[in-house]
Amino acid sequence: MKIKELIVVEGRDDTAAIKRAVNADTIETGGSAIHDRTIEKIRLAQKKRGVIIFTDPDYPGERIRKIISRAVPGCKHAFITREDGTRKGDIGVENASPEVIIKALSDVHTEMAETAGELTSDDLLACGLTSGPDSKERRVKLGERLGIGYANAKQMLQRLNAFQISREDFEAAIEAIDKEEEQG
Repeated sequence: MKIKELIVVEGRDDTAAIKRAVNADTIETGGSAIHDRTIEKIRLAQKKRGVIIFTDPDYPGERIRKIISRAVPGCKHAFITREDGTRKGDIGVENASPEVIIKALSDVHTEMAETAGELTSDDLLACGLTSGPDSKERRVKLGERLGIGYANAKQMLQRLNAFQISREDFEAAIEAIDKEEEQG
């Protein structure tokens, strides 16, 4: 599988994991302190070939994702779950199997800047995704089902709308989560 876009990852081990799974070029951020020259490389890549941000499913990975998204609008995003990216207590893209990486790259989402979106904070509240005892777990499940990763309630709403998740897809995912929880 050949990927046209450049894939932004955190480090060399992530690049190695990507290359085991697909034929692709990467840009490594070198960790969470992203230098201006790295952002410039990502901007150029976005103009020429497009960019897929594929960072670790942890706090530093999400921080990097946000920094790049703000600096380089219109990037695509690939996500893996914490479970799929964890091996021996270490979390990262480098721990994901080639199959998981291929699936994540097949299910990329494009972030749309300044979108009003269909969903509101009332929708999240009504579906038990905010301020409830199980709200965090429900957001984890929602992020996994929709392939958009985990986020806190405010970020989840922004992500749902930025990735233009339809009300229909949102409600179908919530229905599936509710059925799963009922079955135990």
